[in-house]
Amino acid sequence: MDAPVELPEDAPRDMTGDAAGHPQANPPARAAPGYRSAEYAEAFNGLGRPQPLPQCGSWLLGREIPGTALRDAMGLYPLLCCEDWAALPQELEAAGAAGLVSVTAVTDPLGAYDEALLKSCFSRAAPYKEHFIADLSAPLESFVSKSHRQNARRALRKVSVEVCDEPLRYLDDWVELYGVLAQKHGITGLRAFSRESFEQQFRVPGLVMFRAADEDGTVGLDLWYVDGDAAQGHLAAFSDRGYAKSASYATKWTLLNHFAGSKLRWVNFGGVASAAGSQGGGLAHFKQGWSNSSRQTWICGRIFDEQAYRQLTRGLPETSYFPAYRGGEF
Repeated sequence: MDAPVELPEDAPRDMTGDAAGHPQANPPARAAPGYRSAEYAEAFNGLGRPQPLPQCGSWLLGREIPGTALRDAMGLYPLLCCEDWAALPQELEAAGAAGLVSVTAVTDPLGAYDEALLKSCFSRAAPYKEHFIADLSAPLESFVSKSHRQNARRALRKVSVEVCDEPLRYLDDWVELYGVLAQKHGITGLRAFSRESFEQQFRVPGLVMFRAADEDGTVGLDLWYVDGDAAQGHLAAFSDRGYAKSASYATKWTLLNHFAGSKLRWVNFGGVASAAGSQGGGLAHFKQGWSNSSRQTWICGRIFDEQAYRQLTRGLPETSYFPAYRGGEF
């Protein structure tokens, strides 16, 4: 079992360390946007130690393995994005040599890689979620479903949607809305971000926030990270009033028009568990209605220290989860 992982980029000036946490003489500068940015990596400081892979413009999150003096790494949630995918194999070799037990990550569906590249640097590389993508080279009316457009028009009579020039002004609103979402869907673990983490996420270069409001104030916030010619759907949350007024249709239609006007090419609405384009209803139906294509993500993993991995998994039940010694953590 041998395989590497890929990640985002750039290390902050005050974050010095390689994949093993060893000091670096010349940490990368802050520059990259979105999931490749140092600022986004810093949002995970409470969960581990962000570790740059500067040659491919990516990040890992190094973590202590409970009950041991060992460490492993994972890609930053939700996707690992690389500036130079061709540099990933060499970066992962260096990460393994620095003392990690294993690494795991989910690839950016819009990344410039192929299956052969992934399998050349990971011992495990399997298709994961299919993401719903809007290719903005086509007119919106040619692919956004008629029912979605109708719902959006109705919603926009009940709420207004604006692009927020100062996202931090709405941090309190966001924390409250995300609390509703977390309770509604039982969000725990890694995705149960703290207020401090959200504040850092709001400082990430490339953040575009869409705010839905009615006469009584904010009813929904939709967060996106723009990197190059692509916008990645990050998080969205709505109040009970927002759900009642179908505010999510209003924000999605507005953001598609905004990004089309910004000359972006791709909008990634994300995937859903076991989603298939032919499935109707639910979240898959909602995302498919805004999209005209799809892209595959891959879940990848690699064991660097076979002996340590065997010790950590000795006596554990069979599982498809990787790494097996962290089974059930999410």
